[in-house]
Amino acid sequence: MKRWLFSALALVVAISFTAPSFAASHAKTLRITLQLPLKHHLGQNLVNFQKEVEAKSNGSLKIEIYPSAQLYKDKEVPQAVASGAIEMGVASIARFAGTIPAVDIFYVPFMFPSNKQVRKATAPGSPLRGPIDEAILKTGARPLWWQAFGSAILLSKGGPLKTPADMKGKKVRVFGKTLGDFVSAVGGAPTLMSGSKQFLAYQRGTVDAGMTGLTTIPSRKLYQVMDTVTLSYHADIEFLVLINEKVWQGLTANQRSIIKTAGMRVEAELRNKMGRLEQEALDFAKTKMNVVGLTDAERAVWKKATTSVVDNYIKRSGDLGKYLVKIANEL
Repeated sequence: MKRWLFSALALVVAISFTAPSFAASHAKTLRITLQLPLKHHLGQNLVNFQKEVEAKSNGSLKIEIYPSAQLYKDKEVPQAVASGAIEMGVASIARFAGTIPAVDIFYVPFMFPSNKQVRKATAPGSPLRGPIDEAILKTGARPLWWQAFGSAILLSKGGPLKTPADMKGKKVRVFGKTLGDFVSAVGGAPTLMSGSKQFLAYQRGTVDAGMTGLTTIPSRKLYQVMDTVTLSYHADIEFLVLINEKVWQGLTANQRSIIKTAGMRVEAELRNKMGRLEQEALDFAKTKMNVVGLTDAERAVWKKATTSVVDNYIKRSGDLGKYLVKIANEL
């Protein structure tokens, strides 16, 4: 009897030591490619997601984050995720404009002039966001959550871009077709470029000016190569966290629930603190650069000079784009 009890106890001990390693070895690994440094707010948003998913899945899900475009450039992410080359990725919504031109609604100049309108437009399941998510899903990449990036501003060297005339003849870094139309409408020459290439492009003079979000100024050290910020706030920058649809369907119902819940939580968390993050970035920029604001009258001049962009957007994006403009105007 004693020998039987000893054997049973030994078996329990053996199982207790081997079970964790067995679970770890059979964990589902989801890799995420990110263009920005991990310290950027998009990177920290992923870290928060990673911690929650790994904790609540009891080790059945493992999240690996590859920041700073280690694996894929921004423009490569949608195809990489859709094809299954990588399980998950973060990409600017503008990167879908080639197949779904209507996603560029957020880059139509001054379409969302207030944070209140942005929040209504980007709310999960909103009449504006819903059709965009559905269209992207058809490409094979499922949007899990949206990451707020902030408002678009203008970077330049030697002086601000206060009027449309200031843009004339300048080569300008943009990150979408519609933003390119914005530059062209005021006489500039748009250059489509990934965010990770900005620093060298400004440093080498490949472009004269650029568009980006305030938070990239400190994270990408753009203050070292550009000296002026114009607070144009002409567009809302949104990023998407995507997962390959086949990978998603291959997860258990419980795993999908954990991922979805964590994604919605970190999305709301980031959206709620975006104002503070932008203010911190702006305060930092003021210590390193010349920061110039625009009056309502000056912004109205820019809007009038770029009205043709709205028409071009609708022509390019068809019925969906026309619908989204209507919804945006009703917000």
